[in-house]
Amino acid sequence: MKALVFQGPGQTSWQDVPDPDLKDAADAVIRVDAVTICGTDLHIIKGDVPEVTPGTVLGHEAVGEVVEVGSEVRTVRPGDRVLVSCIAACGRCVFCRENRYGQCRGGGGWVLGHLIDGTQAEYVRVPFADLSVHPLPGAVTSEDAVLLADIFPTGYEVGVLNGRVRPGDTVVVVGAGPIGLATIATAQLYSPGRIIAVDLAESRLQAARDMGADATVGADEGPEALVEDLTEGLGADVVVEAVGVPEAFEQCTRMVRPGGHVANVGVHGRPAALHLEELWIKDVTITTGLVDTHSTPMLLRMMAAGRLPAASAMVTHRFELGQMEEAYDVFARATDTGALKVVLGGPRHDEVSVPA
Repeated sequence: MKALVFQGPGQTSWQDVPDPDLKDAADAVIRVDAVTICGTDLHIIKGDVPEVTPGTVLGHEAVGEVVEVGSEVRTVRPGDRVLVSCIAACGRCVFCRENRYGQCRGGGGWVLGHLIDGTQAEYVRVPFADLSVHPLPGAVTSEDAVLLADIFPTGYEVGVLNGRVRPGDTVVVVGAGPIGLATIATAQLYSPGRIIAVDLAESRLQAARDMGADATVGADEGPEALVEDLTEGLGADVVVEAVGVPEAFEQCTRMVRPGGHVANVGVHGRPAALHLEELWIKDVTITTGLVDTHSTPMLLRMMAAGRLPAASAMVTHRFELGQMEEAYDVFARATDTGALKVVLGGPRHDEVSVPA
């Protein structure tokens, strides 16, 4: 089969690799119908995630069809159309029993495209299939569903839930890429007083406004002053870092109010300064986290009911699966191309229409 293989920092290739086989009785092999590229993949290629070794197939988000399952798999069978979660869960370890699947110690967690071959391929082996893939209703398109593999659970769990967004809060989201936009969309489930989006690119600020942000500001146009003005000098109740660079994190800590929350979502490859000499007295809570995807079934139900934004609100570029290298180029040059989310592949099933 063809797959995108990491060859070392700055190097990838779309090449022939062996088809995946079942290695465990809990595995499933999925034919990939739709896949997307994550900002984390760009961090891997830059060398920010040294655990990824040369020869690894990248990718951790996909929708596809089950072609083979191990003898212990009970929840899906060949022919089922499924969402492949970015997180695998053994279901037995101490962290899985706490719904902290991202910290799984039984062979799960973030393994796809990280510690084992991932989804940016024609086929993928998924471990612990009973907890790591989700059957899809026909009413949810592949393009919509693939947004639930990572970005919506991440924005919701690591941004909104960790940030403890409450009714009436002032919420600042620094970084209006796909994760930031998913954070803006799901924060509205808790009726915040206002949402402020910060980014360098005007195209992303416009996307944030379209997604429901009440105010937007360029990262180089005084966001701290705007937050201070809108909150009468108090600061934001919740600030979400969705960029992954030191400057963004440090900016977040300057915008949060005493007693507020800073929720770090971004993937960081360099150290950031933590100014405890200023923060120690402010009762500020700072959270970090890898998504657990415990919310995926709920988000999938919301997507099927039309309660989440469709892919059309976020997907800016579409490619055939074999155009992987072109898609990466477009996604990596988002400032020039205006790319938000790119999707490769397309549906291979009969669409099911649902009466209104």
